Amino acid sequence: MTIKHVASAFESDLVVLPLACLLPLKQVTEVIKKSEKYLAIAASIGEVGVIEPLVVFRKPDRRGRFLLLDGSLRREILTDRGIVEAECLLATDDEAFTYNKSVNRLAVVQEHFLILRAIERGVSEQKIARALNVNVDQIKRRRRMLKGICPQAVHLLRDKSVNPVTFDLLRKMKATRQTEACELMVAASNYSSSYAKALLAATKDEDRVKPARPLCPAVATLADLSLMERELKQVQQDLKEVETSYGRDMLDLVIAARYVSRLLGSRTVAHYLEDNHPEIAREFRTIVFETLPVPATPS
Repeated sequence: MTIKHVASAFESDLVVLPLACLLPLKQVTEVIKKSEKYLAIAASIGEVGVIEPLVVFRKPDRRGRFLLLDGSLRREILTDRGIVEAECLLATDDEAFTYNKSVNRLAVVQEHFLILRAIERGVSEQKIARALNVNVDQIKRRRRMLKGICPQAVHLLRDKSVNPVTFDLLRKMKATRQTEACELMVAASNYSSSYAKALLAATKDEDRVKPARPLCPAVATLADLSLMERELKQVQQDLKEVETSYGRDMLDLVIAARYVSRLLGSRTVAHYLEDNHPEIAREFRTIVFETLPVPATPS
């Protein structure tokens, strides 16, 4: 099988940027600063420093500001501590981190490398576990997570939201099959452990590290058949509900897209969004472009 090149979502090296030039997607209010999450992150930074770097879009705007995709709380904590710059991870694609997709942490593979980096700097596993408020065994599992995983598979999944158990299942496959399985996950946008189990079950013995155990043939009882019939009826009912609501949802989408198109048709509104909320402006343009035949042009 030919291995296709997959562009990474992040630059390979970290860069140091002034915190003042990072434009966050959301404001950190005083209420947020009193929340348990904020206080826990502040304690973590005080204990071991910043483990996960801030994530920014690599292209600055006209004022030289970078869009802060992930890390608004960390940025605020560092600013309050009098720190003026921080290491940042440059994302090559800002569309994967738009405001409505709720991205608030790095991929599990990136987390693995960051934990290794902290350990290389002399931070103990126990200290990392205390800072992240997790069991030290979890840190040890994350540190060993990619053992036995081929480089091609790591590259394919490095920026994906993968269930850590998935790597345990990939480890039971040989390198070629690992790559093939990861390509299937990427194509299906499914990185769950259940999908990985299905791929492992479909793997031939010659592509496994160890041959599969022979399974006893399953016997379907009347109760099983009855359950399957009920589930089939439920699926058919859900399908009819989706078909019924599809037309109404499409009409609502077109109406909303035309309203957004009118907003973008105003130069004043368009310039304001570009200068103050560039991520929202990009999302609005995407909605108009994908929904309406002709996007708006400011007049």
